[in-house]
Amino acid sequence: MSLDIYAERLIQYYERPHNKGKISDASVHMHEENVTCGDVITIYLKIEGGKVSDVKFEGDGCAISMASASMVTDFIKGKSIEEVEGMNVGTVMQVIGIDPGPARLHCATLSMRAIKGAVFAFEHKPLDASTKEM
Repeated sequence: MSLDIYAERLIQYYERPHNKGKISDASVHMHEENVTCGDVITIYLKIEGGKVSDVKFEGDGCAISMASASMVTDFIKGKSIEEVEGMNVGTVMQVIGIDPGPARLHCATLSMRAIKGAVFAFEHKPLDASTKEM
C-alpha cells in the first residue's frame, strides 16, 4: 500500500473513531498525557477471564494519537493480558501501518502506553522497560 492510503486510513479512524467512550464498570483505567504536545487519553479496560473483553477511550489530541487509539483499541479486544503485556512500539507501527517518524512517535504510542499501564496496574506489576520508553 502507498503511504497515501495509510494516511487516508488514519484520517478515517480520526474522523470516525471506534471505541470512543467510557466503561462505567471498567476493571481498570489509566490516564496518560503527552506534555510535549498536549495529547491526553484515558483508557478503560474490562478484563474477564484473563482477556480484554472490552476497551474504550476518551481523549483529545492530534489525528495520529486519536486514530492510533481507535486502531489499537480495536486490535487488543479479545487479546490475553499476557499478549498485551508483550506489545511494544513495533506492534503499534504494525497496527497503524505507518512509521510516523521520531517527532510523532510519542503521539502514535500514547494509547498503547496507557493500555499497557492499565494492564500492569490491574496485575499489580511495575511497568516494563518497553512501556517506559514509549
